[in-house]
Amino acid sequence: MDIVTIAVGVAAVVIGGVGGVLIQKRLATASNDNAAVQAKKVLNDALLEADRLKQESLLKAKDEAYQAKQKAEEEIRNRSQELKKEERRFSEKLEQIERKIDLLDKREVDFLQKEKSFSKQESALAKRQSEIDSLIDEQRTKLENIAGITREEAKKRLVESIESEARMEAAKEVVRIENEMKINADRKAKNILALAISRYAGEYVAEKTVSIVPLPNEEMKGRIIGREGRNIRAIEAATGIDIIIDDTPEAVILSGFNPVRREVARQSMERLIADGRIHPARIEEVVEKVTKELDITLREAGEQATFDVGCHGVNHEIVMLLGRLKYRTSYGQSVLVHSLEVAFLCGIMAAELGLDVKQAKRAGLLHDIGKAVDHEVEGSHAIIGRDLARKYGESPEIVHAIGAHHEDIEAESVLDILVQSADSLSGARPGARREMLESYVKRLEDLEQLANGFKGVEKSFAIQAGREVRVIVNSTQVKDVETSMLGKDIAKKIEETMTYPGQIRVTVIRETRSVEYAK
Repeated sequence: MDIVTIAVGVAAVVIGGVGGVLIQKRLATASNDNAAVQAKKVLNDALLEADRLKQESLLKAKDEAYQAKQKAEEEIRNRSQELKKEERRFSEKLEQIERKIDLLDKREVDFLQKEKSFSKQESALAKRQSEIDSLIDEQRTKLENIAGITREEAKKRLVESIESEARMEAAKEVVRIENEMKINADRKAKNILALAISRYAGEYVAEKTVSIVPLPNEEMKGRIIGREGRNIRAIEAATGIDIIIDDTPEAVILSGFNPVRREVARQSMERLIADGRIHPARIEEVVEKVTKELDITLREAGEQATFDVGCHGVNHEIVMLLGRLKYRTSYGQSVLVHSLEVAFLCGIMAAELGLDVKQAKRAGLLHDIGKAVDHEVEGSHAIIGRDLARKYGESPEIVHAIGAHHEDIEAESVLDILVQSADSLSGARPGARREMLESYVKRLEDLEQLANGFKGVEKSFAIQAGREVRVIVNSTQVKDVETSMLGKDIAKKIEETMTYPGQIRVTVIRETRSVEYAK
């Protein structure tokens, strides 16, 4: 009813406004003669129009009020239905809860009954256990009286007997397993080493850096020295190598620890001698040109080595260090050639063991890069090489293998052992390193004589190019426990009195034979 009243009021205001506007309009346009008639007519029309508008507004307001009432009633009916549904659900839930409560009550009663039953059974079992314990104690007392020892003493003796037997069996089993493992490992290692040696074919005579420059005649020595020695001083200052000119016929000796500088000096001397123009300015020009050319040669040698081995992504500085090894020698063996041999041997052995071949080759190739700068940096070449490899981004496994290949640090992986083995193989194989026959034979003889000088030694044999000495002892003079000490004594004396490359293995052999004849 409030909505209807508001609507009627609004309609009246609107009608009043409209009527006023119409009256003003009609009055303004009417003539002076019939103003009163027209004004009355206009007023009547306005009142009729107002009544009409009022009726329409009332009807419209009633219609809207009716629709609002219908909508509200519809919402009330829907809400009522939902409340009834919720009420039914709550009733069902309540019934379910009541049923579950009844079920729990029944189970609680059953549980109480079973608990009483279990209590009775437990009492009966406790009583039975007490009777059994009494019988056991009685029988134990009778057994102790019969055996003459207590139960604790019998248990102790039994445990000691079983423990002793177990220790004995375990010791035998450990010894058997260790022996089998040693035999199998030794056989496998020898097969792998033999296969690696047989599959790799290296140069028999290794390359050697030349340090003597031949001269066409004796007069060339004077030209090399120059007026008041200015030419020879210029060569030494430009190359950093000492030039030795003595009574050696038609030859000049180059002396220096840096193999690359020595090679620069050698090539520069050969070019100056061939050209004939020897003076300080020409010397500096030739040395500078040879140095640049040699840098290119070193880089190409290092790149070729990495290409031959199949190593990719090697740092430029390491490539240059590999190239420098071309002119670095060890016992007459080119270190670069030696590094290539080690790389190939590492790859072969890694393939046999199912390891990463590329990683093994890379470690073998880089294992001696420390020798490229070991005359400039303090420390062993293995540690220097390890630091260089770490500096230029090599993997931790390869870095550790380089540092451990001479046991400067402890080996931690199979890769470390592979590099050690391949390094020994490359240096020990016949023909790998230059050595005079007389000194070689003399070293083998000294090795055998040194071993023969110990008490109880019958014979000794230097084998594997002097890398191993096998000592056969008299079984009546040397016992088994003494063979180990004898081997250590021989090895210690070798270290104190002899000079040799690498290491020498000492193997002491003792054999006992019992011979009888059946007649």
